[in-house]
Amino acid sequence: MSDSQVKTQSLYAKQQKIHAREVDGFFSRIGKSTALWLLTVYYALPWITWTGRQAVLFDLPARKFYIFGITLWPQDFIYLSWLLIMAALLLFLVTTVAGRLWCGYACPQTVWTKAFVWLERLALGNYSKRKKLDKAALSRSKVARKALRNFLWVSFAFWTGFTFVGYFTPIRELGSSLVAFELGGWETFWVCFYSFATLGNAGFLREQVCKYMCPYARFQSAMFDRNSLIIAYDTARGEPRGSHKRKKASEGKLGDCIDCSICVQVCPTGIDIREGLQYECIACAACVDACNTVMDKVGLEPNLIGYTTQNAIDGKPTHVMRPRTLVYTTLLSLLFITFLYSLFTRNPLSLDVIRDRNALYRELSDGRIENVYTLKVLNKSDETHELRIMAQGLEGLEVETDPANPVLSSGELVVIAARVKVIPEAVKAGGHDIVLTIEAKEDAGMQADRETRFFVPLD
Repeated sequence: MSDSQVKTQSLYAKQQKIHAREVDGFFSRIGKSTALWLLTVYYALPWITWTGRQAVLFDLPARKFYIFGITLWPQDFIYLSWLLIMAALLLFLVTTVAGRLWCGYACPQTVWTKAFVWLERLALGNYSKRKKLDKAALSRSKVARKALRNFLWVSFAFWTGFTFVGYFTPIRELGSSLVAFELGGWETFWVCFYSFATLGNAGFLREQVCKYMCPYARFQSAMFDRNSLIIAYDTARGEPRGSHKRKKASEGKLGDCIDCSICVQVCPTGIDIREGLQYECIACAACVDACNTVMDKVGLEPNLIGYTTQNAIDGKPTHVMRPRTLVYTTLLSLLFITFLYSLFTRNPLSLDVIRDRNALYRELSDGRIENVYTLKVLNKSDETHELRIMAQGLEGLEVETDPANPVLSSGELVVIAARVKVIPEAVKAGGHDIVLTIEAKEDAGMQADRETRFFVPLD
């Protein structure tokens, strides 16, 4: 290798800021529309009212989680775990089939970075103006424009942090407290924390989060195979590179790539896709749109850079349905169906039974045997219910409770003392399995039961 071909790079070189050039095209419009839709959902959702309350609210002090018409409790934590497992499987499935499509179009880092870049463009101008401004000497105009950009960034980041906290504290109350300068300590801390995190990640760090902090880029290779969708440069068609004028002069000896480097200029992570698949590539397809625009101008076929698979590059057929995708799809479908069934058929009454620890049984003055239990009953519905408590498993069981006619309002947890009695002559001595059941008087189908032990003394 000659000295002219040797490249030297310092391990301690200062990070160069990447100013991605603006690009318009099919995939760019999809990305912008997706980002706009996701941001609109995020900022608008807390303001939607549903049956007199905030539609989506995770009320931690009250231990209630409202998602439109569904109210979840800490006891329903399994549904959160269920959702996380399904989200992981969905990510694996999408990555296996479509590569890093999530990164390029729906990842929060990508979505918010696009918003911050748009604000920067609004304050500082387009790609060339921003690069020129960075190189320019310090001046009043430069300070003013940078100050405007920072003001827009900080305002947008604060709005993001405020909205995030609004998912946990009713956002209208939060807004009123903010306007009146009566925001609580914890609310202030979390609004500032998430504002700072948004500003740092999407405003200043940007592609560095994807390249150095995000673990997804590191383990994606375990989910990729030769049928996974990637963005690739057609080396056979594009090489050797050369300008359009040189192509004409060389009578077609050069490839289709005119070496304009626009694919590098539009890349948000600053890579050259012509060097092959790299973990920094987030599959946003900006290079595809940019290259297709150039190919159209010079009268060449599109998709010199495009979505493809390794098999397609090698001239082999691409298979979407394969063992890995079939397994992911089957598991995800089963989990999703059972999740919906469990969620919409879940019991709104929760019952825990604790035996009296002081004595296994008591002999009453009338000869009956009594076992005492503590019942903890939670009403997870939005209505008030009067309860009926029953015992089954032995002949002649009777139940007395304190309070005698327990009533549970929405979200209330009550502790009920239950005394279960039986005539000893009607049962055998020893321990017996019985079932304690609570039932809403106005709806016999709304009930919960627990199995416990009932003890009868030996003769």
